[in-house]
Amino acid sequence: MGRKTNPPGFRLGITKNHHPNWYARPKIHDQYVREDKKVRDCIDAYVHGRRMWNSDVGGDGGAEGVERVRIRRKTDLPTVEIHAGSPAILIRSHGRGIEQSKMNVQKNWSDSWIGRVHITPAEISEPYGEPNIPAKHIAPQPKNRVAFRRTTKKATEPATKNGRKGIKTQIAGRLNGAEIARVEWAREGRVPLQTPRALIDYRYCPAHTVYGVSGTKVRILRDE
Repeated sequence: MGRKTNPPGFRLGITKNHHPNWYARPKIHDQYVREDKKVRDCIDAYVHGRRMWNSDVGGDGGAEGVERVRIRRKTDLPTVEIHAGSPAILIRSHGRGIEQSKMNVQKNWSDSWIGRVHITPAEISEPYGEPNIPAKHIAPQPKNRVAFRRTTKKATEPATKNGRKGIKTQIAGRLNGAEIARVEWAREGRVPLQTPRALIDYRYCPAHTVYGVSGTKVRILRDE
């Protein structure tokens, strides 16, 4: 059996930092981790709902996904930074997008933080050069019975056009309803996975299909 290494964990302290920024006593550390997970899930659910609404009214929500959520817990004010391809998706909801997001986030915090959460949206200049957005675009395609080879090929083109050195997309599962699961991947440029100093961004996004769970992995090389 091969031994798998988590790509962000492999580069922590070299080229990567933790997205959560806080310290806690051992007794409440697991509580903070669970709260961070709930906060990220509710933000993804809210943005996903807004994207579905935009697609129904004729909008294009391809690059309006959330790339990362940074959570900072201070003594008096917790801060949530939402890095998205288009922060306007958090504001377009009749001018109450930020307030609605804040209300959803507050439901997942402990009682001591209620009413004192600060949410800051941040725009990503090159959304298709980030791994999370193409990963979330590729993952549901097998569920919609779209040809996965065409999908992965289309996802690799914008990343290289946005100045990235290389991109590798990988999808695994019972592709096209085959009886035996397999792995298919596509690569453009260089992606040195065994070089710790390489600035490689990684995202994994699963999808539940009628044939089982298919996993999508995207690795993008920024620079070395």
